[in-house]
Parts: sequence; structure tokens; C-alpha cells
Amino acid sequence: MLKNIDPVLSPELLKCLAEMGHEDAIVLADANFTAMRYRASTTAQTIVRLPGVGLVRAAQAVLSVLPLGIPEEKPVAFMHATGTPTGYASAVQREVIGLLKSDASTAHLHAEAVERFAFYELASQAYVIVQTGELQPYGNFIFKKGVITQALSA
Repeated sequence: MLKNIDPVLSPELLKCLAEMGHEDAIVLADANFTAMRYRASTTAQTIVRLPGVGLVRAAQAVLSVLPLGIPEEKPVAFMHATGTPTGYASAVQREVIGLLKSDASTAHLHAEAVERFAFYELASQAYVIVQTGELQPYGNFIFKKGVITQALSA
């Protein structure tokens, strides 16, 4: 057992998060996401399954330990729901975006809506895909890892 680690973060998922480098991406996907199809065929990309865990809960756990990139790196993306107007975000998507806005370290980040097939292409390049038990369609996010910095000394 470890202290202060969210129990949703399984040993396999923690290992992936720790191995990720700057700008490596993690996909948090809904239960309908075709993870095996979009898994990168040229990398050792891992698929971690969190059955019964919703997207918001998984995002809370992951974001509790994952530093996100700077705005110029576009560190947060979500799948735009086909057939919806520009700017639309589902209830689950709004809730995850709300998590980001409620944290001072990520409040300045913009979550970018990405067209479905472009999202699949980005997902195929991710370091890890986490398939949750989320049942809301289009409940898919990509987070890019940033760096933990400390002030440079003179």
C-alpha cells in the first residue's frame, strides 16, 4: 500500500504514468472506444482497463499525479461529438473540463475539441490508452504530460 495515492491508480497505470516523458500522451477513453484498433502497431503502447470507473473519476485520479504541458503544447483534447455544433461539450466532457478549471495549476489550460477521426489518429500515437467504464459516448480525452519545474538558480 502507498499513502496519498488515489486507489483508482492501479500499479499498471502508475507504472505507465511514471514512464511517460514530456509531451507523451495518455488517452482516457469511454467503454465504447475501440482501443485495440487504435493502439499503435509500432510501439509497445499499453491498454489499461478500468471497468466500472467513470471518465470523471479516472480523470480525477490521473490528474492528481500527472503534470500537464504548457498551453502552447495543447495538453488537453477531447473528442468532438459528431453532428454537434462547434463549442459543444457533453456533460461528462464539461465535468472533466471543470476539474481542470477548479485547479489553480491547470485553470489556464484550454481543452481543445478534436474531430473524431483526428482524435483516433492522436490516440494511436499515445503512450497509453486507459479504457474506463464510462457509458456516455464521446467520453474521450487526451492529456499530454508536462514537466515539473523548479526555479533556475543563478
